[in-house]
Amino acid sequence: MNVQNLRNNYPKLISYMETNGYSKTYVDRFKREIEKILSAVDSEGWSCYTDVYLDYTKISNSPDYLREIRTIIGAIEQFDVHGKYPDGRRRHQLFKKGAYPLLSLEFKSIIDCYCEIERKRGKKASTIYTESHNASTFLLALQQSGMDSLDSITEEAVLAVFMSSDGKLRRSYSYKKNVSAVFKACIPYHPETCHRILVFLPVLRETRKNIQYLTSEEIQKVKEALVNAGNSLTLCDKAIGILALYTGLRGCDIAGLKLGDIDWDRDLICIKQQKTEFLLELPLTAVVGNAIYAYLTSERPHTESRYLFLSQHKPYDRLQHRSIGNVAVRIMKAAGIRQSKGDRKGFHIFRHHLATALLGNGIPQPVISRTLGHTSPDSLEAYLSADFPHLKECSIDIECFPVPEEVFSHE
Repeated sequence: MNVQNLRNNYPKLISYMETNGYSKTYVDRFKREIEKILSAVDSEGWSCYTDVYLDYTKISNSPDYLREIRTIIGAIEQFDVHGKYPDGRRRHQLFKKGAYPLLSLEFKSIIDCYCEIERKRGKKASTIYTESHNASTFLLALQQSGMDSLDSITEEAVLAVFMSSDGKLRRSYSYKKNVSAVFKACIPYHPETCHRILVFLPVLRETRKNIQYLTSEEIQKVKEALVNAGNSLTLCDKAIGILALYTGLRGCDIAGLKLGDIDWDRDLICIKQQKTEFLLELPLTAVVGNAIYAYLTSERPHTESRYLFLSQHKPYDRLQHRSIGNVAVRIMKAAGIRQSKGDRKGFHIFRHHLATALLGNGIPQPVISRTLGHTSPDSLEAYLSADFPHLKECSIDIECFPVPEEVFSHE
């Protein structure tokens, strides 16, 4: 790491800060940090400014302290390498966000190895990102505990990542599953160490939260809001809401719909799902087709964009996934439902309703899975808890079991 430019020119940086209103305390922090870098660069063997910051992560876990240090070192780097002075507003980015850039070379090699293997196997990019990101944060936690190689990792340190000192769980089952996926993929290249770390991972039970569902009364109110001409919902809102309610499409797929995805001649909606990348064909029913047609002919802006749903203001960009979620909130507000804190308001609850409605009407599970675009039959399990017609068939009559009279006493 060559700091000769910093050594020669840092007085200019200090002078600039003093004459531009920076506090004496803040300027002194810069002076101390620059002097430390200049005096220790040779003995510490730093290769870049990121290495300087990483030394601080070994002595402190305070987010506020490390954020301030990162800002100062980043500003020094900008001055030394790019000749840029602090502007008093923008924080200088010292390195890319995330845990990976902070890892040791050996830990980085594990992440790189996993990514290369899974890309060749054809695993989805989004899955690779999630699993590698979780594994990077796991390795960074170990590194901050003093371990920067696979051989140095201990079971105690691994368990500390997942459990606090008072026995409370810090990490979820899905987090552990993602970390495991990375080390399992790397077993052919690091058999002993990867097996050992996998053994160190704690046994966690997968838990499922109760999924909120729409009641029949709420569904009726939603349907009324979607056809009511007197509320604040636009034709775009109504078309999106009807699509979600009657097809169960994910919000991201609704946002990605293009004009060519609607086959008016064959009454089909044909898309490539963003989550699974599988093709999906759904019937274009009259209620859905009419809602889309009304939007296209009466409200959609005149533009060359091929996306179906656009913003109402120039430059008429396609609606993003977040905007689709906002439509769900507006629909439920117009329907006067789910307005309490903690109530589920996204379009996934419409998808959940379609699944449970089909289940309740006796539609075979493989047909429902195809309708929802699931690639695994297990994906339907989350919806079974709200299949009340069939759950009632599993109930047991208690008449055969004697119950003491006092159980029913009101005294």
